[in-house]
Amino acid sequence: MPRYKVIFDTDPGVDDAMALRFLTRRPEFDLLAITTVHGNLDVDTVTRNALWLADWMGLAAPVARGAATPLDRPAGLGAPHVHGANGIGDLTLPQSMARASDPRPAWQVIVDLVRAHPGEVTLIAVGPLTNLTLALRHDPAIAGLVAGVSIMGGAFGTRGHAGNMTPVAEANILADPEAADAVLTAAWPVTLLGLDVTQQVVMDAAYLDRLGAQGGTDGTFLRAVSRFYQDFHERTRGLAGIFAHDSLAVINVIAPELFTRRRGPVRVVCGGIADGQTIQKPEGALCPPSPAWDPYPSQSVAVDVDTAAVLALYADTFLAS
Repeated sequence: MPRYKVIFDTDPGVDDAMALRFLTRRPEFDLLAITTVHGNLDVDTVTRNALWLADWMGLAAPVARGAATPLDRPAGLGAPHVHGANGIGDLTLPQSMARASDPRPAWQVIVDLVRAHPGEVTLIAVGPLTNLTLALRHDPAIAGLVAGVSIMGGAFGTRGHAGNMTPVAEANILADPEAADAVLTAAWPVTLLGLDVTQQVVMDAAYLDRLGAQGGTDGTFLRAVSRFYQDFHERTRGLAGIFAHDSLAVINVIAPELFTRRRGPVRVVCGGIADGQTIQKPEGALCPPSPAWDPYPSQSVAVDVDTAAVLALYADTFLAS
């Protein structure tokens, strides 16, 4: 069985927590570190969440606190209405954490681990991309040393899946568009798992109930943490379930065949009414040459997904044992 050395860059977050538990249950992964970033809530809160998750899951990987603000903007307000006031679906957490964060900033942990394992580390990023950009700024050569970058973020309008924060912008990208543009134009291999595919994969109430009833301790956790998130989806979309979102960035690493991809440079709009919009110039597009696109590497954008297979892979991970 192939083994994938990964760094999980995250802002937990209900779907982040569900993705992390999936990752840590899969034998294909060797989790090297968890790095945290502003996003769903402030960085102190999401770091506390990551420390608790790592302790509860019995993980040896270090947890490193990352960027508290975007590169060039003030910090956003977060999304407590989506993930709960504490970011973990308002589950009761202990007053103090059993473990401390790594003394290094997240960007330094990323650089150190990529340097220690050249050509082997995949970055799985499911929050704003500030930490990845800071790592590139401090050591641009790491772009040529990673195995890949799997990102949950963006929206390209496939089957009508546009933005979830504005008509064109998805939350992780809008939280730091400048960082996203830097990451997507860097010379490393990126796959974007945006709303085009993540909103195709719905874990409905019956699916979540089955996880809770048959998935042991992990299933009980997954069902409990998802209830607040499900309430949000029901209130805002009339959806009796949740979008799988962050778990797809993990699944992409071990089962890339479940996604259809489109290649081409990707840019992010920084400012104006389209702030945070992700735009791809597909390979072979009949457009005149442009310095805004052509100097940059082609990246992969997921535009379709085998929904049934993704849901089966996630559920079987917890129900098969």
